[in-house]
Amino acid sequence: MLSPKLQDALNEQINAEMWSAYLYLSMAMHFEAEGRQGIANWYNVQFREEQAHAEILRNYVNSRGGRVILKAIAAVPTSWNGELDAFQATLDHEQKVTQLINNLYALAEAEKDYATRGRLDWFVNEQVEEEDNVRKIIDRLKLIGNDGLALYTLDQELGTRTYTVPSILATAE
Repeated sequence: MLSPKLQDALNEQINAEMWSAYLYLSMAMHFEAEGRQGIANWYNVQFREEQAHAEILRNYVNSRGGRVILKAIAAVPTSWNGELDAFQATLDHEQKVTQLINNLYALAEAEKDYATRGRLDWFVNEQVEEEDNVRKIIDRLKLIGNDGLALYTLDQELGTRTYTVPSILATAE
């Protein structure tokens, strides 16, 4: 059974993951409107990943006899000043999410809820991967500068990204 404090914190994280999904959907729509179909695809995959993160947490709360309480999702930005601006905003956001996960992990330890701490291990590792992937794209965008052909090539490459159901969900079904 989850403590009320941890259940509330997990519900807040579910809301944060849904906000993240909404943010990335907004970014996808921005780049689709800008004719950057590959970047739009990359953000659409991010959108689906964030929805999956919320689902993992929802399933976990339910499996522990808790109750998921959904809250309103705050508005998200709808435009960015180019690709580098958007990916920098993405990195900043992922770093914020990392801090939220770290805070949850610390709370699970303080509550001596080792099952929750164990589940959060997956999220800790996921955040390392998320930040690293975005940093690499930012590095490439900085190298590209105003080179249209290089940006076109990156856009094409990001268009090949596909969504993969996280193993933690695939094994739960």
